[in-house]
Amino acid sequence: MALAMSHLKAQEQTDEQLMQLYAKGDAKAFEMLYLKHKGALYRYFVRQLADKQLAEDLYQETWSRVIRAAANYEPSAKFTTWVYRIAHNLLIDHVRAVKPVEAVGLDDVEMDALAAEVVDKPDVVWEENQKSMLLKSCISLLPHVQKEAFILNIEMGFTALIISDIAGVTLEATKSRIRYAYQSLKNCVDAKWREAGHE
Repeated sequence: MALAMSHLKAQEQTDEQLMQLYAKGDAKAFEMLYLKHKGALYRYFVRQLADKQLAEDLYQETWSRVIRAAANYEPSAKFTTWVYRIAHNLLIDHVRAVKPVEAVGLDDVEMDALAAEVVDKPDVVWEENQKSMLLKSCISLLPHVQKEAFILNIEMGFTALIISDIAGVTLEATKSRIRYAYQSLKNCVDAKWREAGHE
């Protein structure tokens, strides 16, 4: 009963409180943080890198850095902002070391969800599928900073303010990156659609 109560209490903790508990030696707190964020954090890397092994390596390194930084963790920002900032810095280091970043590896189901945000809603399922494939191609052509802002906004659901904290740029710069990404994707899909002989 006491164990069930302590587990229930741990579930009520914020991410920041869980990280502080982990810093004091509570391994269960880390496990809860890991389970909560592992899927989205892994997708963050996979979406931006065609190489799944590299995505896995950077993902694991992010968690290693979280573990190493635990003793000095200060909850001055949300845990998600802090952990994605670590991930962002690892990705930037990789981009600087090896250019260009390859195409984003999104599957067609996920692309359909993104296509609904960027492309005018088509009347026919076939057209939607075709535009989804074009969108996948267009995302790979975005400059890295726009691609990252777009993915954090669409995939992770982060606001421009949170993305600006993660990327270490101004809110206005982040809004511009998101806006340019959407506009570039719409223009790219429209152009490729016309090139394929469709109106």
